[in-house]
Amino acid sequence: MSLRVILRWPDARLRMVCAPVPEVTPEIHALAGDLLETMYAAPGRGLAAPQVGEVCRVFVMDTGWKEGVPQPRVFVNPEILARSDDTVTRAEGCLSIPGVSVDVTRPAEITLRWTDLEGRVQQDRLTGFAAACAQHEIDHLDGRVTFDRLTAEARALAEAQFVDVSA
Repeated sequence: MSLRVILRWPDARLRMVCAPVPEVTPEIHALAGDLLETMYAAPGRGLAAPQVGEVCRVFVMDTGWKEGVPQPRVFVNPEILARSDDTVTRAEGCLSIPGVSVDVTRPAEITLRWTDLEGRVQQDRLTGFAAACAQHEIDHLDGRVTFDRLTAEARALAEAQFVDVSA
């Protein structure tokens, strides 16, 4: 495993729609390990492959590790099968837009299907922060960032907060 450089918005690679992963290979295992190591070091709760320049449908998340209960999860080719009608608005940060937190409204629950690192298809109902985190990471796989979920006025204010120190 190795730390990867996290791309910063407005890097054009964050706009790319990711290709499905045809099969779980040793390279996908290595990418997943790198994503987890990079996410923990950042420190974040989720990280998608395009955020490190890999244009494939893989993301990792661990929504409990900051509270002392690590539960790393790897999602290959995730697909949202169902969304609740109920929504929740939460402040979301993004490792590709450090220092900016914006309120994003998303479905409160989702049913997610994905392939795990053993090549098995999994399905789970996610609620609360896990649902929001998974939706945030899937947005990255679809070439979206949190700014894209805002009104024009809110987006302009949020963009004005962002200072890219890497530029």
